[in-house]
Amino acid sequence: MEFDTIAAISTPMGEGAIAIVRLSGDEAVPIINKIFKAPVEKSLLEVPSHTIHYGHLIDPRTQQIVEEVMVSIMKGPRTFTREDVVEINCHGGLVTVNRVLQLVLNQGARLAEPGEFTKRAFLNGRIDLSQAEAVMDLIRAKTDRAMNVALGQMEGRLSRLIATLRQEILETLAIVEVNIDYPEYDDVEEMTQQVLVEKAEYIKSEISKLLQTSQQGKILREGLATVIIGRPNVGKSSLLNSLIQENKAIVTDIPGTTRDVIEEYVNVRGVPLKLVDTAGIRETEDIVEKIGVEKSRQVLKEADLILLVLNHNEELSSDDEQLFEAVKGMDIIVIVNKTDLPQKIDLSRIRELAGSRPVVTTSILEEQGLDELEESISALFFEGSVQTGDLTYVSNSRHIALLGQADMAVNDVLTGVENGLPVDMVQIDMTRCWELLGEIIGDSVHESLIDQLFSQFCLGK
Repeated sequence: MEFDTIAAISTPMGEGAIAIVRLSGDEAVPIINKIFKAPVEKSLLEVPSHTIHYGHLIDPRTQQIVEEVMVSIMKGPRTFTREDVVEINCHGGLVTVNRVLQLVLNQGARLAEPGEFTKRAFLNGRIDLSQAEAVMDLIRAKTDRAMNVALGQMEGRLSRLIATLRQEILETLAIVEVNIDYPEYDDVEEMTQQVLVEKAEYIKSEISKLLQTSQQGKILREGLATVIIGRPNVGKSSLLNSLIQENKAIVTDIPGTTRDVIEEYVNVRGVPLKLVDTAGIRETEDIVEKIGVEKSRQVLKEADLILLVLNHNEELSSDDEQLFEAVKGMDIIVIVNKTDLPQKIDLSRIRELAGSRPVVTTSILEEQGLDELEESISALFFEGSVQTGDLTYVSNSRHIALLGQADMAVNDVLTGVENGLPVDMVQIDMTRCWELLGEIIGDSVHESLIDQLFSQFCLGK
């Protein structure tokens, strides 16, 4: 498969020590050779692959020096895209790196589309689709656990498992096909059904193992939508500031200070929290605060975890009781804050309302109880012990949906055999499972989906 030569800036825009402009394609080396000048005359067309060279970039029109650079030459197929790749290391800075990019574009390269380098790696067989998606997961990882999951997927852990399952299905389908074509013996159909059932049960058990990791994997990939709620002035904003270790939210003794929803990501014991501080939920006549309260109620419906904050120094109010009712059936951790002040709240009543859900006492002012809170969050979703090296995690929503459909297809196989359907009818569902698993790694996927997936990548990746 042949492509034109593309170029893009592969490092974040802004001031920095080094920036990288990357080229990929058959003309990558000839393009850089036209504009590169080394202290000792050399042709980059003749240098060994995977070597780096010091010199200057020269504008061919004016013969002026554009930039001092280090140029890496990597010849296909031993590259990320399996094409010839050139990486130009130049000084960081908006003006500098854009001048370098414009120079290579003027020599015939085309500006790459978002994710086009990774897309070429996929189309050229360097990686499969699940590994390509893991590249973006790695870039966006917010915790060590999330990074380890993405690395495992990039290295092909999920791909190998899916490929093994598809091979098992293929071998089963081959046996079924042979038995259908050559039904010389009376017990052929019974044997065929037995093989189908055994393989379908095995495939189902392996898919179930993957789906069991999907909740934790999805949390690691996308973050846990965590909403801090409570009456005004119980310490919600102080809790947010303490967890992110930054004064992001304004803290005062005046109820109703927080008027809007504040979002921030934070790493809690390897669990990425998409932390949302809300306006205190109460009845109010203030128009602006009323809008904030309504927003708070809305984000509450979309939350994965609720941190319900109460005041140790105040008696439990009807508003507090209503908050417990509002989060009924949801994952919550009750936080009784301000333990540095005299106790007025009835803790036994709090534990009664909380039921089996954790109750943590804190004094955010004196930084007490935060370790227990973080441990409760970790234990709630990871039972405090699950490590990313133990399992093949499924974290991508697309993969989870396809595995769910594949599981249904396997169920249809088992149900079909149980109900005595002809083997060739049952075979259709097994083939469907094989196709669905293939969509995960990109063996059977529509081109429009590929384009849509890679368009979500950053430019230069």
